[in-house]
Amino acid sequence: MSTPRTRLEERLRAVAQERYHDRHPFNVRMHAGELTPAELRRWILNRFHYQRHIPVKDALITAKLDTSRLRRMWLRRIQDHDGATEGEGGIERWLRLGEAAGLDRDRLLSGAEVVPGVRLAVDGYVNFCRLRGPLEAVAASLTELSAPGIMLTRIDAFERYYPWIEREGLVYFRNRVGQGRRDSTEALDLVLTWARTPEDEDRAVAALAFKCDVLWSLLDAVDHADTKDGPGYDIRDNPGEGI
Repeated sequence: MSTPRTRLEERLRAVAQERYHDRHPFNVRMHAGELTPAELRRWILNRFHYQRHIPVKDALITAKLDTSRLRRMWLRRIQDHDGATEGEGGIERWLRLGEAAGLDRDRLLSGAEVVPGVRLAVDGYVNFCRLRGPLEAVAASLTELSAPGIMLTRIDAFERYYPWIEREGLVYFRNRVGQGRRDSTEALDLVLTWARTPEDEDRAVAALAFKCDVLWSLLDAVDHADTKDGPGYDIRDNPGEGI
């Protein structure tokens, strides 16, 4: 016989599976090797705006946690992205991905070319974590349940279809496989422990659905950006790449 805890886990996993952005047409084309260099660079540049805000939302979540043990656990996520010292961490590895794809890191760091829809999606997620309680803020992070799978798919796709990207640039994806498994296990246990009423369960499921919508909206904005007339998407970023 199933328990409320197992039923909630099933609901959460169903949302993560059915609404995750691996199904978005842009990701489908990426993993099938159908993106042009300009499209792939556009994604790397705009996705960096999301990446650099991950430790910001995690700092907001950390402030909501009421024990030293939980704060230490969540602080590790900030260090995963910001690094223990300069030149380390997930943000640095994403910058190196950009460089491997022919994008200057100063261009990514400036944020000048991030499209409005991406800014709105990221702001919406950060403000969600700022304004909601710990249950919903942590539940929204459970897109990590699907992250290891998409990372493995992405590594295979980049190595197979985009050989012009230097392999050293894929370290971010490789590291996130293990980190995603660890992070999702910890966050899922918290949500299942904290959700004590049907209303709590519904809020947790809705929070995860919202996060899926954030990631989907981000890709919508990237996919629909004007590659010809929009700022900063010139194919001359990496001339002579043979594609």
